[in-house]
Amino acid sequence: MNEEQNKTTEVRETNQQQGDTNVRRQSVSTSSSVDGGVIMRRVVYYLGGVIIALLALRVILLLLGASQTSAFVDFIYVVSGLFAWPFHGIFNYQPSYGASTFEISSIVAIIVYALLTVGIGRLFTLGKARDQA
Repeated sequence: MNEEQNKTTEVRETNQQQGDTNVRRQSVSTSSSVDGGVIMRRVVYYLGGVIIALLALRVILLLLGASQTSAFVDFIYVVSGLFAWPFHGIFNYQPSYGASTFEISSIVAIIVYALLTVGIGRLFTLGKARDQA
């Protein structure tokens, strides 16, 4: 995936005479900057990736029947629960923490957040040519 970068190259030449010899020195400086839309797309992809990773950890911990008495497990359940909450009414079951459970609503949440991440990320580079975005 090529991303649009504005590159600036500056060349400086100096000529000096040292005795009978001419010395020519050249210094090259190159700097580049990335388009703001590309940076925003990267931020959206990063945030979406974090949310999806939390939900994936939730699914794995629920499948393994991880107990909420562990601080790490409780943290993952609480934080990922915020993102999984809008999808809990889709299927008729109650998650039971500490027992092995396959939470289908979290899988649906992962799919929805992945689609939203890609969709919102593409909005930032919508006006760019395909090879630039």
